[in-house]
Amino acid sequence: MDSSREPEAGQAALKEALDRMWIKFLPQIKERVAVLEAAAAAFAANRLSAEERAAAHGAAHKLAGTLGTFGLDEGTILAREAEVLYADTCGHDPVSAARLIEIASRLRTIIESRM
Repeated sequence: MDSSREPEAGQAALKEALDRMWIKFLPQIKERVAVLEAAAAAFAANRLSAEERAAAHGAAHKLAGTLGTFGLDEGTILAREAEVLYADTCGHDPVSAARLIEIASRLRTIIESRM
């Protein structure tokens, strides 16, 4: 048996397993991005409730870990940034609002590129 092929076989099996997991968790991932999109729009309109902020913070936290699992490092960095911004309980800030909208949009693009 050719042992030089074993690492390739292991990598292929890992990729297949990750692809199956991606398909399984994709609905939750999309839902979390939708939460971030809605929260960013509410924040920009200065109508973000404490509950929406908490939901967005939680969604960003979960996305940061999940996206890293699938090798989407940029997504992890962006989700962590959103998590920090949603943790800040200060009032409306137009600069942060624009950044949160940008982050949510970029996360959607990153996820769609993985599909």
